[in-house]
Amino acid sequence: MPPPDRTDPPAVDERPADEMISVPGGRVTLSDRRTRSTWSVALAPYQLATFPVTRERYAEVTGERPFGARGDRLPADCVSWWDAIRFCNARSLREGLAPAYHLHDDGEGVAWDASADGYRLPTEAEWEHACRAGTTGPRYGPLDEIAWYRGNSQELLHDVGGRRPNAWGLYDMLGNVWEWCWDVYDAEVYGTYRVLRGGGWFDEHWSCRASVRRRSHPTFRIDDVGFRVARSPSP
Repeated sequence: MPPPDRTDPPAVDERPADEMISVPGGRVTLSDRRTRSTWSVALAPYQLATFPVTRERYAEVTGERPFGARGDRLPADCVSWWDAIRFCNARSLREGLAPAYHLHDDGEGVAWDASADGYRLPTEAEWEHACRAGTTGPRYGPLDEIAWYRGNSQELLHDVGGRRPNAWGLYDMLGNVWEWCWDVYDAEVYGTYRVLRGGGWFDEHWSCRASVRRRSHPTFRIDDVGFRVARSPSP
């Protein structure tokens, strides 16, 4: 049986991969199906990258190529949460900004300086607020038009910017790679495991929703996990 027709994607958006979008403040309600809990978070305005960090940009900033698929405009996958934290600080220093993270001498702890103007990971509340872009449903558009997921990806990673953006101009918020967030998932149950959001190229449609939460250990490097950066407004 032939595969179902898929909506043709627009041409790949080839704007600079490190472009940032200003996200308005607001309030978002998060939920967790495992604990059947919900909680509301108020957010100040912030900036979020238009695309996930690409392999080319990751190599330029860190001097290292991430493991995983080859291609400059592919998301930098197979990067741990710690890799992402170190990337944020390295990029901040390159651009003369104050690093957002202070790493403990033992290499196992980190503190976030919320007053710093450097790059950082979004909180999961910031991530979901930006993903929704003012919408209230599970997705900001028809899944085949906005995301690379198991139903249309041919089980491959794709260049950033190849699906339609949300209303705020953010690409690949759903599908392609899961994205690291700053937050600990559930310290009492999972210890230091951190939150992942967005769904990836190998996921079924039910994982590619604005509200879905996944977790992983901060040292793990996984082939469907990447990240995008955020910044707080300058004081």
